[in-house]
Amino acid sequence: MPAQLAASRHAVWLGSAAIITDQIGRVLLVHPTYHEDDRWLLPGGVVELGEHPHDACRREIAEELGLTDLPLSRVLAVHSLSPHHAGTRPGAPCPGEIRFVFDGGTLTPDQTKAIRLPREELSEFAFLETRDAVQQLRPVDGQIMLAAYRARLGNTATAHLADGRHILDVPPLDRHDVHVRYRPMWDSPLNRTPVPERLLVQQAWSWCFVPDGRIVLVADPAPRGALPMLPGGTVEKTDTTPEATLHREAAEEAQLTLTDPVRLGWVLDETGEVYGGVGPNARLRLAARITAIGPTAVDPATGRPFARMLATPAQAAALLGWGPPGQRQAQLAAETARARWGLPAARTAAIEEIPAEGMRLS
Repeated sequence: MPAQLAASRHAVWLGSAAIITDQIGRVLLVHPTYHEDDRWLLPGGVVELGEHPHDACRREIAEELGLTDLPLSRVLAVHSLSPHHAGTRPGAPCPGEIRFVFDGGTLTPDQTKAIRLPREELSEFAFLETRDAVQQLRPVDGQIMLAAYRARLGNTATAHLADGRHILDVPPLDRHDVHVRYRPMWDSPLNRTPVPERLLVQQAWSWCFVPDGRIVLVADPAPRGALPMLPGGTVEKTDTTPEATLHREAAEEAQLTLTDPVRLGWVLDETGEVYGGVGPNARLRLAARITAIGPTAVDPATGRPFARMLATPAQAAALLGWGPPGQRQAQLAAETARARWGLPAARTAAIEEIPAEGMRLS
């Protein structure tokens, strides 16, 4: 009877991989020498007989990257690949695969410099924006990578996937195809002094707080994926002040009513290239309190409604791709909200979508 039972059990391959990022949120991929289709992979590999997926992932990272002390925290995603899925390699006798994807955390610059590849197995590694990374992965691997990374960013439960698709509720970041993007000015310091008179203020973005200490992020849907932003935008000639820009843009993009905006500082844009090459200018950063959130509406500048999400300031900083300076700015905004309006520090929770009908704020 035991032999009969054993013969009837379902047999699949086991794999494990890790989401590892740099300080601005780009995902680490490795390029194998043994694949003919020139596709990249997440660090990881095959779980050997009798090995736990967690131990396998640690072993593979040590073998592939030379990093022996990298902590792996929670399981971000569990994926089931059926043997007949198009993502299986032609001719491979695959009985199906279960893959575990762990959180490998963020590498410091020193850890990145310490990476050593086994040249007979891997030719190179790269940190890529997720929008670029999905182009380098097999389609099903790209879907797994995105779901796992978004589970980390959004602090949602482990993503359970079958053949690249969620089998439970789809979290907001996945539903709106939200990506972190590399921003060329991510490491620019936040100047806490008043903006010099010689500099035009070309942009006003704000950390906009609800009563529980979370902030609103907006994301503009686009063919290559939605990119998260703080409410705000470009200062127009008709705006009397940058604060007027903020009120207008927050209402148009996210249907927010704001009060008491306060300037946190400004970032120097040396070239003004994005504004037509206007030269040196200031990008203003503010904090404001939200008094009302109205029903979703079409943004007049794009002709599309924006996705609207509630996140902690720390979650927002990670999604914005501003690296350590963004984390410091998020902390400054939260401290300002506590000192000025008595708002609490936001509790860590899953990123939440604002209902289409808006929200009542107590």
